[in-house]
Amino acid sequence: MALTGRRKLLNEVIFGTDTPAGRNFDVFLIWAIVISVGLVLLASISAVAERYGPLLIALEWVFTGLFTVEYIARIYCSVNRRRYIVSFYGVIDLLAILPSYLALLYTGATYLLVIRLLRVLRIFRILKLVRYLRDANILLRALGLARRKIFVFYSSVLVMCVIFGALMFVVEGPEHGFTSIPTSIYWAIVTITTVGYGDISPQTPLGQSIAAMTMLIGYSIIAVPTGILTAELAGEMHRERIQLACHNCSRSAHDPDAEYCKFCGHRLEDAEEVSEV
Repeated sequence: MALTGRRKLLNEVIFGTDTPAGRNFDVFLIWAIVISVGLVLLASISAVAERYGPLLIALEWVFTGLFTVEYIARIYCSVNRRRYIVSFYGVIDLLAILPSYLALLYTGATYLLVIRLLRVLRIFRILKLVRYLRDANILLRALGLARRKIFVFYSSVLVMCVIFGALMFVVEGPEHGFTSIPTSIYWAIVTITTVGYGDISPQTPLGQSIAAMTMLIGYSIIAVPTGILTAELAGEMHRERIQLACHNCSRSAHDPDAEYCKFCGHRLEDAEEVSEV
């Protein structure tokens, strides 16, 4: 559906970045987001909250009202309202204002307003960095391809944590802090991930031997998910490069490290972008 009149003008300002008004609106919006999140961070400091609490609350409601009006305006001037509402940015825009209203019912919900920082992702459009979003898409596709392998890996780690946790519960017992199997599983997870809080530790020689074995296993498996993701990411980057079409002859199937089209000699887009930086 084509927009006309006031809706078209509002759409150009709110969603557009090619006009001075659109760019100024987005810059103003980003500053408002950063300042509002800064207020939330300050409100979490007890000394600041005690002294400037009423002022911070008032300012927060000013920003909430501003973002609420902006969200309604975005729905009003959207070409496809339903598509905007269910889109990534549409959901983030809604979540950016909900915590303030939820705080009227649930104390502490205001601190969830830090999610507003996700709205700063629009800076990619403002600064003409959309081409870098393709790299982000490569990473997301690599994560998607690796999800099953990573799920199997973490499932195996969880099984190991349950086994080691049960062993420690039997060997050490409640007198040494292992009061239950879930608590012992928590210890196993902390140990395998090499975090090592130290709030629970084995005291018997057998328990310490099991702990040493758990630590060695943790070091041996800590790099597995990184290796899985790296392999998928390398493969996805290779496929992306091969599929990259030359702007001059529109042919693809280039070598992964190619800077020029092997068919017509024209400089490829990625190489052009690197030279501009």
